[in-house]
Amino acid sequence: MSKLNKSQLINVFSELGLQLSNPNQKLLDLIDNEKQYNAWFNMENVLRAVTATGHALNKPDLTKWLVNYALGETRNGKRIGLILAGNIPMVGFHDILCTLVTGNYALIKASSQDARLVRYVLEMLTAIEESFKDQYTFVERLENFDAIIATGSNNTSRYFEYYFGKVPHIIRKNRNSIAVLTGNETAEQLSSLGHDIFDYFGLGCRNVSKLLVPKGYIFNFFFESIEHYQPIINHHKYNNNYDYNKSIYLVNSDKHLDNGFLLLKEDSRLASPLAVLYFEYYDDLPSAELKLNEDSSQIQCVASSIHLNIKNQVVGFGKSQQPALWDYADGVDTMKFLVGVHSS
Repeated sequence: MSKLNKSQLINVFSELGLQLSNPNQKLLDLIDNEKQYNAWFNMENVLRAVTATGHALNKPDLTKWLVNYALGETRNGKRIGLILAGNIPMVGFHDILCTLVTGNYALIKASSQDARLVRYVLEMLTAIEESFKDQYTFVERLENFDAIIATGSNNTSRYFEYYFGKVPHIIRKNRNSIAVLTGNETAEQLSSLGHDIFDYFGLGCRNVSKLLVPKGYIFNFFFESIEHYQPIINHHKYNNNYDYNKSIYLVNSDKHLDNGFLLLKEDSRLASPLAVLYFEYYDDLPSAELKLNEDSSQIQCVASSIHLNIKNQVVGFGKSQQPALWDYADGVDTMKFLVGVHSS
C-alpha cells in the first residue's frame, strides 16, 4: 500500500498530468483505437478527455486541492468498490484518483465502454510510482469491500441502493446541465457554449441539455454562433439520433426549431434526447434562479456569463466539461468521504 506524503503525491500525479497533456505515440495509438470498441469514442473526444485530465493534474491545483484533507499516512487503507460509468472517456478516473491519494485500495469495476483507457493510464501511473501497483485491481464482481462509490442511471441507482446500502456509499444518479442565457451574449460566448452542448456528443452529465432563455428570445443569433459545429452531423450515430428525433417531431406535429444538426424544442424537462436541446422561457432572473434551485438535485452544473444565486456550480460558457479537481460530481465531496472511511 502506498505511503506517500502529500508532497510526493503532488509530484507523482503532476508528472502523470504532464504525460497525459502531451501524449506519446503509444497513448495516441490507444486513443485512436478506442473507436473500434465504442463508436462514440472518436479520436477527437478521447484526446479531449485525456488532455483535460492531464491539465487538471497540475502542481498548483493538486496542492490547492490536497491541502484541505488530512491524508492518513500510517493507517492501512480500506477496500473501496468503484463502479465506473462509461458514457464519456475517462469519466471514472477522478474516483480512482481520490481513492489512491487517500491511501485506500481501489476495487475497480470498469464499464465495458471504457475499460482500456483507464487501465493504461494506471499503468502509466505505476511506471512513475511503482507502489501504486499494490493499491488497485480491476474486478468483474465486487466483493469484500468496505465502502462503495457507484455511478449509474436512476434505474441502476435503485439496484445499487439495495445491494450496497449497508456499507458507507456514494451512489450517483442521472444529472444534466443547463445554460442560462440573457440575450446579451456575444457570438464568441455562444460559440463557447457550443462546447458545453456538443463535446462528447452531449453524452456527459456536465453537457448542457437545456437552455433557460428570457421571454421573447430569438434563436437566430444562437444558431449563427454555433454553425461551425455542423460537422458533428457526419458522425453516423449522432446523425441517427438527429434523424430519429426529427421524424418523431414531424410525425407528431411537435413545434421545434432545426438548424440541420441540432433540434430545439420547448420543454419543461431537463434531460433532452441526443441531438436535441430543450429550452424554457423565464420572466426574470429571480424566477430562473427559483426554477434552478427547485431542480438542483437533478442538475450537475449551470453554464452562464452572469452571477446566479443558486445551489449548483456555475461555470463560464465552454467550461462545463473542464471540472477542476475539487468540482465533485453531484456536489458530494468524494475526498471527505474517503478520508472518513479510511480513518474509521
